[in-house]
Amino acid sequence: MRQRVGYVRGDDGVQLAWSEIGRGKPLVRAATWMTHLQYDMESPVWAHWLRFLGGHFRAVRYDERGCGMSDWNTGDLDASHWLGDLEQVVDAAHVDEPMVLLGISQGASTAIRYAVRHPERVSHLVLYGGYAVGGNRSEDPRRRELYKAVMHVVGLGWGVDNPSFRQLFTTRFVPNGTPEQLAWFNELCRRTTSQANAIQLLRARGEIDVREELAKVRVPTLVLHSDRDQVAPLAQGRALASGIPGASFVQLRSDNHVLLEDEPAWREFQAAVLEFTGVAPKAARPQADISAAQLTGRERAALRLLCEGRSNAQIAYELGVAEKTVRNHVSNLYRKLGVRSRAEAIVAWHRQSGGDGAG
Repeated sequence: MRQRVGYVRGDDGVQLAWSEIGRGKPLVRAATWMTHLQYDMESPVWAHWLRFLGGHFRAVRYDERGCGMSDWNTGDLDASHWLGDLEQVVDAAHVDEPMVLLGISQGASTAIRYAVRHPERVSHLVLYGGYAVGGNRSEDPRRRELYKAVMHVVGLGWGVDNPSFRQLFTTRFVPNGTPEQLAWFNELCRRTTSQANAIQLLRARGEIDVREELAKVRVPTLVLHSDRDQVAPLAQGRALASGIPGASFVQLRSDNHVLLEDEPAWREFQAAVLEFTGVAPKAARPQADISAAQLTGRERAALRLLCEGRSNAQIAYELGVAEKTVRNHVSNLYRKLGVRSRAEAIVAWHRQSGGDGAG
């Protein structure tokens, strides 16, 4: 999927990198950290999000100040800039019709503030894994203490070569991630921002408080939240839904703050967003007529294991190859079968093989 990258200056001159992919109804994702416009396109954690958003919308996103491809040397990463930065990106992208505004995690607070200030520019507000109150302001003493502990870990180990410090941080976002996904998230921490910026950004998130804004939202709102989210507890999602007039709430069964492609909650998320926004699911591409003879031996072996529900890491172990090699095999399988996901590949192969498997 191709993307166009541009830059716009914030009110204080900070350069913000933004991009757009896909076509159709405009959707703008308010910035959250742990993103990198280019690196995310090939990531095992964010790529399926981009395929979904770009496959159904004209999706606009941007790297937060101090992160990714935006300016790192800003000096000021206070939350007071977040709304203005979103406004600048929307204008730079020439979003001239009411948009779907997506707020993920900390981005939910920025999306809420934008919807309150510019209700005429927002057709639908979608909040996932969001929270109205940051960890430092929480009334839950355990949440406050946990937030302080996370900040301490970030301050000690973000920039060191030993990834174990970052691992403590990233496992809260994708506790059910494969070793490949966790390794990628650890590397994203290093690539997306500096240790000094990470401390400032985390402190800013801890001070979020948009509780007084919730009742002012006057646009259709959908709140989705994972029931075992370790970053933003389920109670935070419920508070958003109960505080925003007329908001709909969808509880997803997942441990992950960032939904992963293979979990059922991801499919439920996609279906709920498309139904809420009134965007029809894209028709599946015609299934290719593939016989076993058209697959290499390695591809047939990988497909057999895939049909058994094995992860990329498990397939790599079984075949004695690197995970990168498995990803290449799986990509070739998708192309030859004319599918986009593991579930579609399994269905397509069983349909063509009469249910005899991939052996």
